[in-house]
Amino acid sequence: MIRRYFKIVLLSFSTVTLMTVASCKEEAKTVKQKKVTFKKEGELHLIKASNDSVIQILDIEIADNEFETQTGLMYRDSMKENRGMLFVFPDSRPRSFYMKNTRFPLDIIYLDDNNTIVSFQENAQPLNENSLPSNAPAKYVLEVNAGLVKKWQLEVGDKMNYTKL
Repeated sequence: MIRRYFKIVLLSFSTVTLMTVASCKEEAKTVKQKKVTFKKEGELHLIKASNDSVIQILDIEIADNEFETQTGLMYRDSMKENRGMLFVFPDSRPRSFYMKNTRFPLDIIYLDDNNTIVSFQENAQPLNENSLPSNAPAKYVLEVNAGLVKKWQLEVGDKMNYTKL
């Protein structure tokens, strides 16, 4: 009788364990990464220094805390041409970005505390972890789709201004 009871308990335990493992495996397969979507948080104007004309107006997301500045545009597949991400730092100093977990190419625009462009990193390649430094102290960094610096004919000395919503 005890032996039969032991077999039933062992069989039941094995069945429950197998079901739990199968259930865990199934759950792991269905876990998906949350899709990150654009959220307009402001508007940015790029301005030609030589004549104060507006070069381009962008809808922007603003990264102004540690989590947002560390994450940036990671895990996204694309961005519309009239959009960008503006990183706002508390101080002006040499900056360096990289493309870890960023799936599409970018132009990275470094600006000083006077909102003046001080340098670019054009056509930063997706998923590349090489350092992309500013060539001067920067308080702001603007990321836009690759090729737009050239298309808009941006130059060191051009400016930007932005408003938060």
